[in-house]
Amino acid sequence: MDLDPTSLWWLTVGALVAAELATGTFYLLMLALGAVAGAMASAAGLNTEAQIATASVVGGAAVVLWYFVQKLRPRARPAASNSDVNIDIGQRVHVPAWEAGGTARVSYRGASWAVRYAGSGEPTPGEFLIVALDGNELRLRPLPAPGATEAEHSHSPP
Repeated sequence: MDLDPTSLWWLTVGALVAAELATGTFYLLMLALGAVAGAMASAAGLNTEAQIATASVVGGAAVVLWYFVQKLRPRARPAASNSDVNIDIGQRVHVPAWEAGGTARVSYRGASWAVRYAGSGEPTPGEFLIVALDGNELRLRPLPAPGATEAEHSHSPP
């Protein structure tokens, strides 16, 4: 049984898609697009060199384009400090007293939690903002002063 070049290109597309499904490497789908272009070039009657050149140009361009799309896309904050992932981020907690090293125990959501100071300077008792969750330890920063900008009190961990 002889396979024509178009069928070989479509088998290549299938192999690349299967490899992407097995590995999760999205770049393999970009190369599969190149193989689709090679199959279309074969179906159009182009010679082998033109098919390979078409597949290479389309697949290579798709890989480069996807690389730049990914590079320009804003990065999500880590889950430990992302309020979209963790409902505790951005919540207030009262710290009655701090221990040496910037640690304390507080009552939050009906349980006792270990907290660690994530701001600058020495912590003083009062209201704090949860900025991250590290295991079962809350990371706290002082509440922003009234009128302070968000840039002065970022919610990212230290």
